[in-house]
Amino acid sequence: MANSLLSPSTLPFELPDFAHLSDADFREAIERGMSEQLEELDAVATDTEPATVENVLEAWERTGRTLTRALHAFWVAKAADTNDERDAIEADMAPRLAAHADAILLDTRLYGRLTELDVRRKAGEVELDEQDTFCLSERLREYERGGIHLDDEAQTRLRELNETLATLSTTFEKLLVAGRNAGAVHVTDESHLDGLSDSDKAGAAQAARTAGVEGWLIELTNTTQQPPASVLHHRPTRQRVHEAGVTRGLGGEHDTRSTLLDIVRVSGERARLLGFAHHAAYAAEDGCAGSTEAVSEILGRLGPATYDLMRTQAEAWQRRLEQIEPGATVEPWDVTYLSELISAEEKSLDGAALRPYLEFDRVLVDGVFAAAEGLYGITFHRRLDLVGYTAESRVYEVREADGSVLGAAVLDPYTRSTKQGGAWMTAIVDQNELLGQGPVVSNTCNFNPPVGDSPSLLSWDNVITLFHEFGHDLHGLLSKVRYPSRSGTAVSRDFVEFPSQVNEIWAYELIDRYARHHETGEPMPAAWVETLRSGSREAFKYAELLSAMILDQAWYQAPEDQLPTDVDGVEAFEAAALERGGVDFALVPPRYRTTYFAHAFGGGYSARYYSYLWSEIFDADTVAWFHDHGGLTRENGQRFRERLLGRGGSIESTQAYREFRGSDPDLSHLLRRIGV
Repeated sequence: MANSLLSPSTLPFELPDFAHLSDADFREAIERGMSEQLEELDAVATDTEPATVENVLEAWERTGRTLTRALHAFWVAKAADTNDERDAIEADMAPRLAAHADAILLDTRLYGRLTELDVRRKAGEVELDEQDTFCLSERLREYERGGIHLDDEAQTRLRELNETLATLSTTFEKLLVAGRNAGAVHVTDESHLDGLSDSDKAGAAQAARTAGVEGWLIELTNTTQQPPASVLHHRPTRQRVHEAGVTRGLGGEHDTRSTLLDIVRVSGERARLLGFAHHAAYAAEDGCAGSTEAVSEILGRLGPATYDLMRTQAEAWQRRLEQIEPGATVEPWDVTYLSELISAEEKSLDGAALRPYLEFDRVLVDGVFAAAEGLYGITFHRRLDLVGYTAESRVYEVREADGSVLGAAVLDPYTRSTKQGGAWMTAIVDQNELLGQGPVVSNTCNFNPPVGDSPSLLSWDNVITLFHEFGHDLHGLLSKVRYPSRSGTAVSRDFVEFPSQVNEIWAYELIDRYARHHETGEPMPAAWVETLRSGSREAFKYAELLSAMILDQAWYQAPEDQLPTDVDGVEAFEAAALERGGVDFALVPPRYRTTYFAHAFGGGYSARYYSYLWSEIFDADTVAWFHDHGGLTRENGQRFRERLLGRGGSIESTQAYREFRGSDPDLSHLLRRIGV
């Protein structure tokens, strides 16, 4: 069959024809797409007519359609369901795509067309509206941050560094996925699984069968704390699971240390070449924070404060462990387990007992979808005639309140060994008025799948993850912008998490609707609901996150002569960074340790992991606004949609926030949430 990626999709919503795409189609379309875009941009660069919005900005945005279509389809399929050929395509294409970006950003002819348009704008010779002006300013900034003003020798080196970084990041991600799969903990005695729900046991048994071993296989997640450790009664098994998680990447065939050290060094050299003190300064300059000083100031305030709370909490953990195992000393693999016990005893909340009330489809329909309908009037309708990017994914048509079609969402909820860890949203088709395209978004998670007659039952963290990622989806779905490059989540990195974090509040507000026992239909006990809404374990979550943020900054702020000279120095560097940051507490390690820190070394958040905290400043302030204005109402949703979500990246992020809120965010709301 012909490669359907080489022309606009004829399927509804311009959904890629995943059912008939081969891996060779991805490779061909990416290669042809790069060639086509350079030819199209050459026409923009050589246009001799005076620069206008139409022949510069709009012409530019019309280029690269084949490449965009191919990459959107490839990345979502590759991340969710990789294989050797897809890994090879990514490895081959990563440096070529970096070179392609440099070929554009170091083209003085294209930069000249942009500057000509800017000069004409300032002279009043052409008129640009708000979206045009911001798009132009962002294009110019991309060039200036991309090295356009460097001399030829420096540009040559920059190209080399960018290609190297692209290859290294791909290598890190590949090692990480393989290491996570290899680290799964094999259990042969069922009594060692006491505490796991029947659904989780069934999932572990299925994982073992898939791997060709007897018994059960506890698969690892990306994070330091492994969810099963919070409910497993058998302490040695908890220890095995924890240690399997924290030792990932520290040796053997999946050792990530050499790769991550190269990433840090190359990132630092590139930043210095571009005129920045270090990579962290380069990253912060492009966000709402503006500087590493601002980032370090807030991390320095909140990190030690949350860890002071944790050290106090440790006394309670030790007392409870003594009751279970006299003479034992609390260890990191005990912490979440003991926290669950204490919570269950003091606040009538048992994490394992929650799961039967949190069946995936009910949470999705009566929780996530219901919140979106209540706020924005949009509804979701399963399209069984359409195929997503994996066999298990589902396609939903999204309609406005008046019945008109808005776009589509593709959901792929269940874990598999071929899927990268974590959860994420991507755009498959970017909403934009210029080309008349509606939005198509994805939502990819790693929840335990149904096994036999057992449905997919979620943990409370899973529920929050589903609402969070759907917040990103809403940012893409409700975008209403002119240019494809400014669509949906194309905002500052330290603002992009804000809408998704706001969406988490509806997980708490709507518990009464979706938290029903999957067998009896009985609602979750009121005492449990109240405990969940109280946010009693917030401090622990923030401690983990803040220490990881401090660690990320330490790696990317360090002068080159202070970096480890070999892989044996990685752990010592990490320990010293946590001690300097006031967050060195063995019982509560960072959410991600260095060797499996995908955000920092493979996921596009290098020196930007602080973004989750920075976005949460806006989030906490917005939650306060919703509460002050009546919560989940169409009126409130419409304001948030029109003044913030709908703006996408078409204006500066903080400006959009001020238009919604009427002021800058108040930090006190976040401080109260954390409890410091």
